[in-house]
Amino acid sequence: MTDRPHRTFEDLVAEGASVPTEGWDFSWFEGRATEARPSWGYATSMAERLGRASAVLDIQTGGGEVLDFALVKAPKRPPLTVATEGWPPNAVKATALLRPRGVAVVAAPEDAPLPFADGAFDLVVSRHPVRPHWEEIARVLQPGGTYFAQHVGPGSAFELVEHFLGPQPDEVRGGRHPERERADAEAAGLDVVELRAERLRMEFHDIGAVVHFLRKVVWMVPGFTVDAYEPQLRALHRRIQDEGPFLAHSTRHLFDVRKPGGHSAPPA
Repeated sequence: MTDRPHRTFEDLVAEGASVPTEGWDFSWFEGRATEARPSWGYATSMAERLGRASAVLDIQTGGGEVLDFALVKAPKRPPLTVATEGWPPNAVKATALLRPRGVAVVAAPEDAPLPFADGAFDLVVSRHPVRPHWEEIARVLQPGGTYFAQHVGPGSAFELVEHFLGPQPDEVRGGRHPERERADAEAAGLDVVELRAERLRMEFHDIGAVVHFLRKVVWMVPGFTVDAYEPQLRALHRRIQDEGPFLAHSTRHLFDVRKPGGHSAPPA
């Protein structure tokens, strides 16, 4: 870490551009970037929910890391757990990680209907879905079932986004707004039991971490490549060298949603 300020722009960018991006393991960023975690502890809370469920669906599981953690921590594993993932490299990684836990990973495009029967699950979970498909979530939930998820909120990391793309219109900055998502959930016939939101500090300590982050979280700067954004990368590299870590803020919100009817499990 002590020699990082002396490494060249080219070395740092080449390193950030070479690291594999599959899955949602962010351990490579240790010492290079930080992000505060929401106070509700999503993965641990998910583990508690798993212990009371009989049939679980994890939507857009990524590399399966969060579900794997929750299954290990759960007081009791559900008899049935299934996950979906739309990006083939992630589906391969998730299958390798989750198969030993007895979890089937189903390849399913993010925008396609869920390939499951009506009322198949009493618990549906998701961490950072591209967008929630409320009608499909409502369809596959049993009456009395729960959707428990952590979503990315509006304007997340927009200090970084706008460095590369310039000022964004209000409709873009306001996308993923939790109150809008609440309205969509209710329109699908679901009851929002709890909705919590937090704004969290992020720091990027070198330009290599920025490159890797934008390659991994592809919707931040669509079409990002080092060549296409080299001027902005060089400017940010100089800024970090002169002023220290680049500060941004992520936004997250937690949904605890129930499908009316049946016998709901008691809240955690």
